[in-house]
Amino acid sequence: MKWKGNRKSANVEDRRGASSGGSSGGGLNPMLIGLLLKLVSSKKGLIIVGIVLAVMYFTGNNPLNFITGNTNNQIQSSATYKGTAKENELADFSATILANTEDVWNQIIPNYREPTLVLFSGSVSSACGNASSATGPFYCPGDEKLYIDLSFFEEMEKKLNAPGDFAQAYVIAHEVGHHIQNITGMNRKVQAMRGKVSTTEYNKYSVMLELQADFYAGVWANHSQRISKMMENGDLEEALNAANAIGDDRLQKNATGRVVPDSFTHGTSAQRMRWFKKGFDTGDVNQGDTFNARSL
Repeated sequence: MKWKGNRKSANVEDRRGASSGGSSGGGLNPMLIGLLLKLVSSKKGLIIVGIVLAVMYFTGNNPLNFITGNTNNQIQSSATYKGTAKENELADFSATILANTEDVWNQIIPNYREPTLVLFSGSVSSACGNASSATGPFYCPGDEKLYIDLSFFEEMEKKLNAPGDFAQAYVIAHEVGHHIQNITGMNRKVQAMRGKVSTTEYNKYSVMLELQADFYAGVWANHSQRISKMMENGDLEEALNAANAIGDDRLQKNATGRVVPDSFTHGTSAQRMRWFKKGFDTGDVNQGDTFNARSL
């Protein structure tokens, strides 16, 4: 891919080297809010509140934790984190690809809400709960953020045999595809079925959701090439190879030696490749209705 020198997104949180854990904190602390209201009602009290908050700020304590009652900081500063040259290049690459998805989807979707990309290492806390690197890249609709540990790209290359920068771009574009589903409300419709249908039936809807995200990744690739001409010979094959590598049937076969279709949640290798390719070939978001397709 010809990505170097292109715009990098500002919607990136670099939490590499940070630690996260504990609960996500409560809401507003009613007792403290009541006390604050009494204090700020007088000039003397207002001065006291200002001094307390200023001291907290300059000593490295988040005043919001005081107000919300959350004394357990979720994110410890990673300002001193220094990644390897390769890792930092992957961070730049990821920010560049995210920017490219912004350029594409801002043209396709009116008033598009741009998601945030969170880079982390080891574990991370999100609105969807805590997760480790073993979870793999994921999108959280609760905070509209994409989460990825950059070590996953190395795992793709070495463990999944899915190397290449466009394969990595496909992963990011797929998670952005879930953001599109969040915007359109499709994600909420599927989530609403949880507990109302059997696990096997719900898994089928989950597969449809994932294949649609693959389709949207293909749509992005189509428009991205038209706008930026970043793709080079072999890039499309890299993405298709990555889609093939992370199919449920292939992952299950490699892990256990057997395949259980009823447990599929992301789709087979063939399905993932087919829907990404359809998105790439058509570039038309209206042709990605996996939920009403005659066959997946």
